[in-house]
Amino acid sequence: MAKVELKQPIVQAIAEEIKDAQSVVLVDYRGLTVAQDTELRKQLREAGIVYKVYKNTMMKRAFEGTECEALEGYLEGPSAIAISKDDATAPARILCKFAKDAPALELKGGVVEGTAYDTAGLTELSKIPSREELLSKLLGSLQSPITNFARVIKQIAEQGGEAAPAEEAAEAPAEAAETAEAPAEAEAPAAE
Repeated sequence: MAKVELKQPIVQAIAEEIKDAQSVVLVDYRGLTVAQDTELRKQLREAGIVYKVYKNTMMKRAFEGTECEALEGYLEGPSAIAISKDDATAPARILCKFAKDAPALELKGGVVEGTAYDTAGLTELSKIPSREELLSKLLGSLQSPITNFARVIKQIAEQGGEAAPAEEAAEAPAEAAETAEAPAEAEAPAAE
């Protein structure tokens, strides 16, 4: 068999993985210790991200004719690829967070939802919370006014008839103040 025939299944596997991907990120993993690499792979796997090391020539062939073709310029030196089919910002978020603790890991570039980004762009994307976090924040902001309203209604219901006497007590001093002002006004014209 020729070498090309042996490499073709690998190229097809890469092309299949990136076909429906939300995001594809390339990193330079040189300098990572085995423990760091193992921890990185574990974090990515838990997030449902495929992380593999391929030869640049194979990735270049797999990228041809796809949105990832913009990444061909980053295929220099050892490269690993992180692919997410579900969460578009997950690879950038996890890799940037990991790179803070392991400076040997360098982001090269990526394609997120069809748009190519360099390292700075991926760093900005990594600051976007996950979809679940955004949904929980939205739910919390929608739920907060309803919860506060329910709490106030419950307090009024617990007080029962106590709210009415409190209102009557507030009205009584106001009436007393009005009657006190009336005699003072009556005495004022007599003094003139």
